[in-house]
Amino acid sequence: MSDIKFSIIVPVYNRPDEMDELLCSLECQEDKDFEVIVMEEPSQNQCGSVCLKYRERGLDVKHFTLHTGRSERRNEGMRRAGGNYFLLFDSDCILPPHYIKTVRRALTDSYVDCFGGPDAADGTFLDIQMAVNYSMTSFMTTGGIRGGMKNVDKFLPRAFNMGFSREVFAKTEGYREMIGEDIDLSLRIKEAGFSVRLIKEAFVYHKRRLDLRKFYRQVNTFGKARVLLARLHPGSLKVAHLFPACFAVGNMLLVLLAAFTCQWLWLLPLIVYVVAIFTESYVKNRRFRVAALSVLTSYAQMFGYGLGFMDELFTHKASKVAAEQMYRQ
Repeated sequence: MSDIKFSIIVPVYNRPDEMDELLCSLECQEDKDFEVIVMEEPSQNQCGSVCLKYRERGLDVKHFTLHTGRSERRNEGMRRAGGNYFLLFDSDCILPPHYIKTVRRALTDSYVDCFGGPDAADGTFLDIQMAVNYSMTSFMTTGGIRGGMKNVDKFLPRAFNMGFSREVFAKTEGYREMIGEDIDLSLRIKEAGFSVRLIKEAFVYHKRRLDLRKFYRQVNTFGKARVLLARLHPGSLKVAHLFPACFAVGNMLLVLLAAFTCQWLWLLPLIVYVVAIFTESYVKNRRFRVAALSVLTSYAQMFGYGLGFMDELFTHKASKVAAEQMYRQ
């Protein structure tokens, strides 16, 4: 594609502060040749005034309200967009100044129908956000299977940071209203024969607004989604997706064995794991509190995902309602 015209699509609900930060990062892009389509579901705290502020400062941003699910708002945003290549972000993302320039250069040098990039953290993140970022990206928690994996054959872009052509959208018809909708779309893009690639330099700062309870609920839904995706796309389930469930069961068994036998050596593997997480997080972040919180977020992630996976495996309860409830936390 010789003339790439980017349209940025952002669904949002009740988060004007997040949109302010995201639009500020877009205003600071080194390459400013793009439009922004904000698709908002009506709420008490809408971001229309935020969009207007940046439009008056020269940013090509359009704001629409649509009372529907998150997936359909993304799809409708792409229908209304004027570009031929769509960039999708969550509202809690912040783009580094080089992002658009990096993606344009990558697509110009070696075009790909669909790409994704990893998430990262910066120095402005709160300690809990740094800890969540650690657990979501660390190999110790299978977080490496998200945005940063090097195996291109297995890489699946995620909706917090992905892009694809208008041709891809026309063929796949975009996102479906379901939990795990972004992985579902990435799998359908591959199944349709389109090229998919990780652009590692195209990272975003994913500033998740979560406490431990909300984080647990979110990853619990991710676990349920993985089982649903395995039913829709046979062969998509990998061994790594089973690790959190095995981890949760293994932890409970070790604790029970230690309690019933009074042999506390059964807890040694858990102690080693906790120390490994703490050490790796401290080396990465250089903050004692972040390292301590990383232990909690890692356990929340592994147990949340694992128990959600097993729950859906046996109950088949995954639904659109569950997805929308999760998105509004």
